[in-house]
Amino acid sequence: MHIPSSRRSFLSSLGLLAGAPLLARDFGPGAPPVRYPEPDVRVLQPAFQKYKLGSAPVERLHTGMYWAEGPAWNGWGNYLVWSDIPNDLQHRWLQEDGHVSVLRKPASFSNGNTFDREGRQISLEHGSRRVTRYERDGSVTVLADQFNGKPLNAPNDGVVHPDGSIWFTDPGYGSLMNYEGHKGELHLKEAVYRIDPGSGKVELVTDELFKPNGLCFSPDYRTLYVTDTGASHYPEAPKNIKAWEVQGAKLVKGREFVSMEMELGGKKVAGFADGIRCDKDGNVWSSAGWVGEGYDGVHVFSPAGERIGQIVLPEICSNVCFGGPRRNRLFMTASRSVYAVYTEAQGAHWC
Repeated sequence: MHIPSSRRSFLSSLGLLAGAPLLARDFGPGAPPVRYPEPDVRVLQPAFQKYKLGSAPVERLHTGMYWAEGPAWNGWGNYLVWSDIPNDLQHRWLQEDGHVSVLRKPASFSNGNTFDREGRQISLEHGSRRVTRYERDGSVTVLADQFNGKPLNAPNDGVVHPDGSIWFTDPGYGSLMNYEGHKGELHLKEAVYRIDPGSGKVELVTDELFKPNGLCFSPDYRTLYVTDTGASHYPEAPKNIKAWEVQGAKLVKGREFVSMEMELGGKKVAGFADGIRCDKDGNVWSSAGWVGEGYDGVHVFSPAGERIGQIVLPEICSNVCFGGPRRNRLFMTASRSVYAVYTEAQGAHWC
C-alpha cells in the first residue's frame, strides 16, 4: 500500500512503520496502562517462555539518580539497597509500601553492594578504594584496601561464596574521574580478587580481563562469570562475558561465555554487559547498554550461552539482582532509575 510522504513522515515519527525505531516508553505518572502480556519482556527462544509471566509489568520504582548502581536485596529487612554513585549516597526501597529513603550519605562513592550470610551489607567503594562491611552496631569494617602494598584501583562489584570468601572486581572506573570518586592514578593491573574468610588476605584470582566489572557464581558455585567492559578504554578489548571453573580459591580454564554482539535492525551491534546474576536454572541475567533502543536493558543467556530473552528498558541498565520474599522479582538499576519485574525465574543466590 502506498503511503503519502506526509503521512509516512508522521507514521515514522510514531515508530509505526516496519523497521522504524520504537518510541521510548513512558513510565511517568500519566503514562498509559500496559496491555498484557508485557511487551518489553521479549521471548527470543522458546526456553525463555516459561520465565515470562503474562500479567507482570515492568515498573519504574524510583527515578532521579545520576547513575544508579549496585542493587542488592536484604531478605531480613525486605528492602532493596542501591548506590547513586555521583551523588555519593545509598538508597533504600521498602517492600511493604514502596517508600524510598536515603540509607547512607556520604557513602564513599560506593558502587556495588551485596549481603553476606549474616545479613551484613558489603559495599565496594570508589572514593576510598576499598571493600567495606557495615556491622550491626553501625561500625564499618575495612575488608580490603590494598594488594601487594599498593592501593586498590576502585572496587566495583562483589559476591559472597558459601565458604565466607568475598570475590570482587577492581576495574578502576571510580579513580578515572572526579564524578564517581576521586581522580587518581591506577597502581594495579585491573583484576578480580578474593578475600580469604580466615586470614583476610587479598588474593588475585585473575587479571586476564581488560576491565572486569560485574560478576556472579553459577547456582552450584562451580563457575564464576565476569563481564569485561574494557572496550571503554581499550579499543582491542572484547565486549563479552567470560567464565572460569572455580577450584577452591583458584580460577581455571577461562573462556568466553558469550559475546554481547547481536543483530538489531538488520545490522550487528554490541554493547556492554555490566552487572550480572544467575537464576536457579543457571541462566545468566545480564545488564546491557550503550547501544540504544531495542538493545539496552537486560539480556538473558542460557547456561549454554544462547541469548534466550530480553527485557527492554528506556535507559542504559547498569546492574541487576533478584529479590522479594520468593526471590522471583528482578530489580534493575538503569541510569537514573530503578525498575522491577516479576518473573517465574528465581535467583540462584540471595544477592
